[in-house]
Amino acid sequence: MARTIEGDLQGQGLKIAIVVSRYNSFITDRLVEGAVDALRRHGVQEKDITLVKVPGSFELPLGVRRACEGKIDAVIALGALIRGGTPHFDYLSAEVTKGIAQVMLDSGVPVSFGVLTTDTVEQAIERAGTKGGNKG
Repeated sequence: MARTIEGDLQGQGLKIAIVVSRYNSFITDRLVEGAVDALRRHGVQEKDITLVKVPGSFELPLGVRRACEGKIDAVIALGALIRGGTPHFDYLSAEVTKGIAQVMLDSGVPVSFGVLTTDTVEQAIERAGTKGGNKG
């Protein structure tokens, strides 16, 4: 039988950074609430959670990189990109995703990707906790 390597959902003693975009804060604030709630339920103490706020999703990779430079065991990146009438959404979605992934690979620090990419505000609101659970 193959050897299985699987993560543990016990967070006692872990130091976690949440890096969140302030843009679309009516969505991202709810994502932060969901992330903090999940961390607490898995044993992470409030004093071990650091919240870093950046202006927008484009700044998330830099915020994540700075968090990874500290004494942090893992990072949660949160944002909300909502499609508009121009290709701006597509450019941002791709670059933010690539940037965060690159930081994780370069630093070796696990980064949970919680950046919503939705077509409408309503979809973002649903994913921030009103229907299918909070994605934060």
